[in-house]
Amino acid sequence: MKLLQTNLQEIETASELKKMIEENENVMVCCGRMGPMCMPVYDVMEELEEERSNIKFAVMAFDNPEAAVIRNAPECSGFMGLPFTMYYKGGKVAHATSSIQNMQQVSAILDEQFAEKV
Repeated sequence: MKLLQTNLQEIETASELKKMIEENENVMVCCGRMGPMCMPVYDVMEELEEERSNIKFAVMAFDNPEAAVIRNAPECSGFMGLPFTMYYKGGKVAHATSSIQNMQQVSAILDEQFAEKV
């Protein structure tokens, strides 16, 4: 059952998240609610998903008990605002942000964290 009304893949369990991180080199997961701080980030992700095929984009409902794996991550310990956004590279947390992010901010993180190394 989808809790978030987005066109992005929704992760419902910690094991689904683990599998996605293990099977994809670059993963961006936005953990939030259907609220004014989160929806703009979902919109940015939906737009970027079309042009960045080397990155797997997904959302997870913040209030889902299974999202504790993100809520309680050490990288999120000081976060106050939703959503919590995690960037995974090679199976490990590469970066984490909280609160609203615009296209420029998300793109800059994706460029920095997931750039194709030549």
